[in-house]
Amino acid sequence: MKPKWRQIIRKSAIIIALISLVVAVGLYIVQREWNLYLQVLLGLFIIGVAVYVAMDPGSIRTALTGRQARHGSNAIILIVAFLGIIIVINYLVYENSKRWDLTADQSNTLASETIDVLKSLPDTVIAKAFFSSDATLASTKENAKTLLDKYVYSGDGNFQYEFIDPLKDPVSAQDSGITKDGTVVIYMGNNQQPLSNISEQELTGSMIRLMNPGSHVVYFLTGHGEHPIEGSGDQTYSRLKTALESKNYKVASLNLLTSQQIPPDARVIVITGPVKPLAEAEVDLLETYQQNGGSMVIMEEPSIVTQIGEVSDPLVNYLKQSYGIILGNDMVVDVQAAQSLQQPFIAIADQYAQHAITQKMASLVSMYPTARSVSSDDSFGTDYTKIVLITTADQSWAETDMTTIQDGSMKPDQGVDTVGPVPIAVVAEGVSNGSRMVVFGDSEYALNSNYDVYGNGDMVINSIDWAAKEEILINLTAKNTVERYLVQPTPYMIGLIFLGSLVVLPGVVIVAGIWTWLSRRKQG
Repeated sequence: MKPKWRQIIRKSAIIIALISLVVAVGLYIVQREWNLYLQVLLGLFIIGVAVYVAMDPGSIRTALTGRQARHGSNAIILIVAFLGIIIVINYLVYENSKRWDLTADQSNTLASETIDVLKSLPDTVIAKAFFSSDATLASTKENAKTLLDKYVYSGDGNFQYEFIDPLKDPVSAQDSGITKDGTVVIYMGNNQQPLSNISEQELTGSMIRLMNPGSHVVYFLTGHGEHPIEGSGDQTYSRLKTALESKNYKVASLNLLTSQQIPPDARVIVITGPVKPLAEAEVDLLETYQQNGGSMVIMEEPSIVTQIGEVSDPLVNYLKQSYGIILGNDMVVDVQAAQSLQQPFIAIADQYAQHAITQKMASLVSMYPTARSVSSDDSFGTDYTKIVLITTADQSWAETDMTTIQDGSMKPDQGVDTVGPVPIAVVAEGVSNGSRMVVFGDSEYALNSNYDVYGNGDMVINSIDWAAKEEILINLTAKNTVERYLVQPTPYMIGLIFLGSLVVLPGVVIVAGIWTWLSRRKQG
């Protein structure tokens, strides 16, 4: 073969070898797999080197034994040492990975409740993300991968995931019941849960549903003028209903006047501001249910905003006699609300007790329109442990003279009115029967119109979770997005930036170069 062609083949072979090696290293760093592509690339590298040597073996022999090889040995040793240090550092970092979330709103960190759920998983959760190569799903797929990586990082081996192309693997898609591209299904044991949308709220909620496969029914009492749980209006509890259903609760209405019995599957009964008093027979059914370990969340409005008036209320009497929970015949007036909101009858929560319901709400205020006082009397209900859950500020009081409320002349009367801080919620737990109860002096705080007001939604959901003995279902902590604004620099600042970047810094380099040249010239 002519020397010219030998040189062409030799150069082409070494170029192909070097390109194959670079691509192979990059592919392994990205995929971390010993796959067919990697093997082919390494094969091309070896063949290229072999051809390079075969085309001119004499030059290789000279290079290895000549003076250049001896002088280049130190450089090779330094390069090998440097690469060895880099490899060791990368290995240590890979085996001992650590992340720091430096964002102001911790947007790259899972909520503490999600981490608690991951730690309490009884079995490994596997997420299967079914995404095709459709370009319109590329952004959604990337977001899903980022979120799933966070769960793997915080899951300590309890969470795994894989991406499956439903077009290339239709059997897996059919087995998982996939009907829509871009769907994620999570598995734990023999149970599975599809995600309606890919978010932390939905993913953690699905894990909770896998941990609690049984249906827990929450009944809302009706028949006394309560606000409905259906409908999209402001004066309904549909937002609350949707939130409960997303946490694997079944939500239904219950009319004891017609059914005359409490269903055996009732996990919690919620009473939301009856306008008319409950009948004695209904209260008897609730008492029996409670004695058998049942739980209730009761929200009572002040009598002035109901049609109960001065009529004896069997439910209020029952709470006092059986639990020592006293619903005052009054209405809370809050000076803080009057000053900041121009609404003196909104009771603002000033203090929360240390309790499972409020442990995640230390920095979230909640507001209660038209609230009445709810206090605790230890001389009644001695078989129950009771805690005042919420109190208002010192500047508030519970007004007992309803005529002054109507004409706006109310003022605190020492010895007559309850002067702040006013208790507006009490929790009770049975020592022997394990029953649970949460009593609020307001029902409007959980309506659609008020559900998103600060911590109102969290308060009612957490209360039902605790009453249902499902503390693990406490709501995810909401992340408050930090708003960032671009402040345009002033003309003066633009001039300084221009001067520093285009004049001062290049000038320093030029002056240093000239000074170095002159110094060497003098020495030479």
